[in-house]
Amino acid sequence: MAITRRTVSRGDVDLSVLDAGGEGRLLILLHGLAGSATEMIATADALTDSFHVVALDQRGHGRSTRRPADLSRSAFVDDVVAVIDLFSAAEPATLVGQSMGAHTAFLTASAHPDRVSDLVMLEGHAQGGRPGDAAAVGTFFASWPTPFADPAAALAFLGDSPLSCAWIADLVDADGGLSPRFDADVMATTLEDVHRPQWTAWESLTVPTLVVFGRDGMFSAAQRDELIARRPQTRRADLTRGSHDAHLDATDEWIAALRRHLVGVHPSPAQPTSGPPSRQ
Repeated sequence: MAITRRTVSRGDVDLSVLDAGGEGRLLILLHGLAGSATEMIATADALTDSFHVVALDQRGHGRSTRRPADLSRSAFVDDVVAVIDLFSAAEPATLVGQSMGAHTAFLTASAHPDRVSDLVMLEGHAQGGRPGDAAAVGTFFASWPTPFADPAAALAFLGDSPLSCAWIADLVDADGGLSPRFDADVMATTLEDVHRPQWTAWESLTVPTLVVFGRDGMFSAAQRDELIARRPQTRRADLTRGSHDAHLDATDEWIAALRRHLVGVHPSPAQPTSGPPSRQ
């Protein structure tokens, strides 16, 4: 797969977009908190036969502006619209997001239903978070002893989980070692807004939507059921494995559920298709 990078400038923010190519309508992939477009490459590669796939480094992440002044949810939404304008001004796009990226995606679809044709949310929710959760995540990221001397030092501290490996693969040479492509305080501030309940936006959503949950994801059975109960037309897929980061640790099953929804036979609405702190 030939990958290129493009930059979308919005005021004081430059947004880096990974363009995976492909034929068909635009599909935008949106990563979770403290992630980047690079962790979505396997998902992108599985979809370029049916879509023109791009993955956005959301503001404050990856190769996009690291410390933007505006970290509101509306700013993230406007960034996605700017990407749609660049790549597909005449037609709506499909949005696929994980965690915080799923949150960005559904808010975009709710606010701009004419610009979004389909929506897939992996481990995303509208409920908001608990007081103190965002600060705890920020404290965790601030505890990293960066810069790491080398990938082995990062592995020794972070462990070898698929998520940790994605973080390590995305480290950048800086300050005499390897550092993350994000700042802890920016992550905490971003997550505070993600953790505000968004039920009105969810319940008013008109775009066809699939929600996907990892078997060992961060949401309880009651929380998963509530998301569907508040919007009964939502389609749902429960994976038989995978964590909150199922795109990394249950990749094949995640991609199969994604392709069933986007290019294959749909399951019945609201029915499962088969049998460090959590980030958003």
